[in-house]
Order: sequence, then C-alpha cells, then structure tokens
Amino acid sequence: MQIQITPKSTTLAERVPRPIRSTLRYIKRTPVVWLVIIGILAFSSVFAPLLAPYHPLKDADFSAVLRPPFWEEGGDFSHLLGTDQIGRDIFTRILFGGRVSLMVAVVAITSGTVIGTGLGILAGYMGGMTDEVIMRFVDMWIALPFILLALVIAIVLGQSFSVMFLLLTLIAWVGFVRPIRGEVLSLREREYVQYARSSGASHSRVMLKHILPNVASTVLVLATMGAGALILSESILSFLGVGIPAPTPTWGGMISDGRSYLEEAWWISAVPGAAILLLVVSLNFLGDWLRDHWDPKLNQLI
Repeated sequence: MQIQITPKSTTLAERVPRPIRSTLRYIKRTPVVWLVIIGILAFSSVFAPLLAPYHPLKDADFSAVLRPPFWEEGGDFSHLLGTDQIGRDIFTRILFGGRVSLMVAVVAITSGTVIGTGLGILAGYMGGMTDEVIMRFVDMWIALPFILLALVIAIVLGQSFSVMFLLLTLIAWVGFVRPIRGEVLSLREREYVQYARSSGASHSRVMLKHILPNVASTVLVLATMGAGALILSESILSFLGVGIPAPTPTWGGMISDGRSYLEEAWWISAVPGAAILLLVVSLNFLGDWLRDHWDPKLNQLI
C-alpha cells in the first residue's frame, strides 16, 4: 500500500522571506512611517534656502503663469509642482511655507504646554478654591468663539508673527489643563507624595520634583497631538487673511490664493493642502502611538 504525503500548504505570509516579515512587523508596531514623513517635511522646511530652486518672493516669472506640475501636459521639471497666478514656483513656496507653519506651531505648543501644564498641576494638587477658579476659567475660555476673537485681535493689533504666536498660544494651553489635572488628582494621593509632604517639602518642590516627572509622558502625548491642531489653526487663520501677512508664504495662505483658480489651476491649493494633510495626520498617528505605548492598560492588550 503506497502512502501519499501531500505537501503542507503555505500561506502567503509564510512565503514572504523572514527579513521582510520582520521589517513589516516592525513598521506595524512602531511609528517609523510617520516619523519619516515628519522628518522629511521638517528637514525640507529647515533647509529650504538650500533646497529651493527659486526665491519665494522675488522670482516671479510672468511668462510661466499657472504652469501645471511636471506630470501634467504643459508642465516641465523647471517647476516641479507648477506655478501660481503670478508665476511663482509652488515647490519653493511649499518649502518656505513649511518653515512658517512649523515655527509657529513649535513656539505656540511650547508656550501652551508650559501654561496648560502649570495650571493643570496647580489645580489638581491644590484643589479647593484654586481648582474651582482655574476650571471655571477654562470652561469660560473654551466657550469663547476663537475665530471671532482672532479676527478682533488681528484687526486691533495688526498682522504679524508675534500676533500669530499670541493667537495660537491662547488656544494651545486649554487642551492640557483637564487631562493633567485628572492625573494629578490621582498622583497627589500616592504614598511618595504623602511622604514628601510629611517630611516638610514645600508645595512647589512636591509639584516640580514629584508630580511633574510623572505627568511628563502625558504632556508629551498632548503636545504631539496638539501640534497638528495648531498647524490647522494657523492654516485656517492664514486662509481667512488674519494670519501671517502676505507675501510671506504659508500653507494656509497658498490655499487661499488658489481658491479662485481651482478649475484651471488646482495645484495652487491642492499641493499645500496635501502638505498640511500629511503633517497633521503623521502627528496625530504619532500621538496615538505614544499614548498607546505609555498606557499600561493598553500595553496589556497588545
């Protein structure tokens, strides 16, 4: 009696070489893709003067008005992403516009982090009337119509980088207070905090030495996710004409410039819109990964 041995069937995943499977598994479990996208956008923005083929303000070529990107009919490699309504190179303005967006977001999120984290720790640790006053102020601040407030401030103070920093800082700090306060309410009852207080440590020392290091991971997650929202806010303000004054290139301002040419020159608005989408999505996914990575409850499910 002849026994036939049928070969064991292999799945598609098993036929993939082990190094490729390991690489794909690593990419799936870490935010390497989003970090690469953020790194490319940040690098190209920081080194824009070296990478840009033209000057963002001076090199307007009126013989190349509304030239399409190189893959479209009528486009060429002299203007990779096309030109705008007065012949300025879109690729160059994207690079320099990224510098403005990233700089504004970094400054605003830094100042907002300091203010929001400080108020959140103070409210959660002190409690009582201090907590009540701070949280009611936060509720009132959230209820304010930000766009209307930004329009009034821009009209009164004018358009400038400092005004943009002020406007974004006014909304950046609010998102930190409630999560930090909730975590501090739990931390202040821990034994090491009680020991520090009973040993005579001052309130400021306890908050800085024992509370702040334990909420640092939460602060970093909130800052990462809030940076994307600030970049969107800056783009919205620039689109409405109350952001960085023209002719300084900004992604939001470029979208606004191209809204009258959407049918004949879609790339003027689409290219900066794609840049905003890539950066904001990457920052949000990075923030999600950091939150999942540092949350012990979520780590047990992975």
